[in-house]
Amino acid sequence: MQLRYNFRLYPTPGQAQALAKAFGCARVVFNDALAARRAAHEAGLPWIPDAELQRRVITEAKKTPERAWLAEVSAVVLQQAVADLNTAYRNFFASATGQRKGPKVAPPRFKSKKDRRQAIRFTRNARFRITPGGKLALPKIGEIEVRWSRPLPAEPSSVTVIKDAAGRYFASFVVEVDPEPLPETDTEVGIDLGLTHFAVLSNGCKVASPKFLRRAERRLKRAQRALSRKQKGSKNREKARRRVARAHARVADARRDFHHQLSTRIVRENQAVYVEDLAVCGLARTRLAKSVHDAGWGAFLAMLEYKAARYGRGFARVGRFEPTSQVCSACGIKDGPKPLHVRTWTCQHCGTSHDRDLNAAKNILAAGRAERLNACGAGVRPPLAVAAGGEAGTHRGAA
Repeated sequence: MQLRYNFRLYPTPGQAQALAKAFGCARVVFNDALAARRAAHEAGLPWIPDAELQRRVITEAKKTPERAWLAEVSAVVLQQAVADLNTAYRNFFASATGQRKGPKVAPPRFKSKKDRRQAIRFTRNARFRITPGGKLALPKIGEIEVRWSRPLPAEPSSVTVIKDAAGRYFASFVVEVDPEPLPETDTEVGIDLGLTHFAVLSNGCKVASPKFLRRAERRLKRAQRALSRKQKGSKNREKARRRVARAHARVADARRDFHHQLSTRIVRENQAVYVEDLAVCGLARTRLAKSVHDAGWGAFLAMLEYKAARYGRGFARVGRFEPTSQVCSACGIKDGPKPLHVRTWTCQHCGTSHDRDLNAAKNILAAGRAERLNACGAGVRPPLAVAAGGEAGTHRGAA
């Protein structure tokens, strides 16, 4: 399986200028290729093949005075920009024809010089390397200092250099790794995600919601207010914009670190993990949108899924329409829907008192186990039995 390893880069002023030039050249090539494709479509001409498109916007463009400066950066960066456009078109066509799952994908758009996130990619053909001193050597850029937080498990197949809105540089390595199964355990867990508690596990453990965005609102509000008072186009406004971006980056980094630590702990301690298939996009359009975005359920579930696959654990999503909050986990009787303010309730059939979230987590665990056993071929439905006389639908002698 392929994984990404991100590390912080610290380029010198000269290297930062060379990276800015590479970002700009990649953006220009992408926009030129997109303009050529759109012009051919509007003129009713055939689809431009990928190789021909690359020849036009890179090889032939370098020979013109208007694009001669494209030769100042690595050719692999320009080729990957065209490859990104081709991938965007393939995703758009697959989405339009129904071959791609998930939300609809829009056609590719032109990239702007004002985009706060810039990225370029180097493949093995670019012959990037990690020096004995631990620096990242990139063609026509130089050896950039890297802050290594952990070693790479294998030789990377590509590296993407990213500059984010806060002005930070990162190197994202793509590495092919083999699964590393952990020792088997006899515990399985169901997880109910929420806002009061970020996660409630079926074993009774409750993880408090850290609410990183809510805790940083005062600092963010103050930085945003200072930005709004700066004159547009001034250097002070750019400084204020970066302060806002850094404040948001701190929130995102803290949330990501929390998700990684919690997901790793859950995967290590349990042989199988079952979660509810939440409609996060729908919930993010309600009055609870800020709290839903602050929780970051989608990113957390994605981490659980890939870590379970890497470490040989089971992972399954329970259907979002399962009445996990309405069914008694003790006797299985459906007690009906309950408003969100009802946090505890007592089953009218067996008299068991339930914590709403813990009961839902236990039902998610039971539903996940049932689906897993059914997928493995085990009998989930009750066995056949002889019907009583009063249950027969047809009687002898009936017309």
